[in-house]
Amino acid sequence: MSSSDASRLSVTRIDVAAGRELDFADWVTAFEAILIRKNYGRADTIRDEAEPHRFYAVRHWNSAVAAQQCHGDPEVQTLAAALHRIARVTHLVNGVHRADAVNAAVVDRRGGAGSDRRAGFDRRQNRATNPPGAERRRGTERRLGPRRARERTAPGDLIAAARRARESASAEFSKFKVGAALESTDGSVITGCNVENATYGLTVCAERVAMFKAISEGHRAFTRIAVVADTAAPTPPCGACRQILWEFGGDLEVQLANLTEHKGTHRLKDLLPLPFDARLL
Repeated sequence: MSSSDASRLSVTRIDVAAGRELDFADWVTAFEAILIRKNYGRADTIRDEAEPHRFYAVRHWNSAVAAQQCHGDPEVQTLAAALHRIARVTHLVNGVHRADAVNAAVVDRRGGAGSDRRAGFDRRQNRATNPPGAERRRGTERRLGPRRARERTAPGDLIAAARRARESASAEFSKFKVGAALESTDGSVITGCNVENATYGLTVCAERVAMFKAISEGHRAFTRIAVVADTAAPTPPCGACRQILWEFGGDLEVQLANLTEHKGTHRLKDLLPLPFDARLL
């Protein structure tokens, strides 16, 4: 599929939060209308008979170009952000894959990934359907189909990306290096590090560098960010970073870690209660 410009197929698994079924139905209607109105393709939404809150969104793209245009459409990205607020999303089959050296590096490190690469997704599998030899895989994850390129990054992978970004920090004055890794709704990982200035006031934190870099590369919807510093206690985003992350990312999941361990997970709404944003203008 990657070498053809013919029609493409993408499949996404969507686990809708309890009580948000009507919101999801409205979302499906809006998304399918955009696909048809802008001639991107069409979509079928199929309920999993075994899991009442699980759906599969099958997108039939008119072409590779149409799919890429759809992914970059601000209206679609706004809808994607809305979907992530009411459901957990896993990309299973992606008909269009944009070459990206950073993402490729993250994917290459997934070969031996252990528990829960999908940020909280329940990995239950019916053992009766497992092929012979599955017992040898106990404690590890089975790959199911060609979904490497754009599935959600595991918490450990996102934190690892932040640790690597920290190594590039420019912190000659404070010696306090910070790395951040921001995940977009299409699975891209955009990293940032703190960049200090002799006046200090012009210093930019790792979280804002990651967000500004993501915006400059065309991303408009995000799911999570990991922040890493060399401290025993977790190092949460400063107030300025919280404002920027909220304004461009909404209620992100915030992963905090140091160089050796994960220190905690928070929602941005809890780190920034009563935020000021465009709704108040």
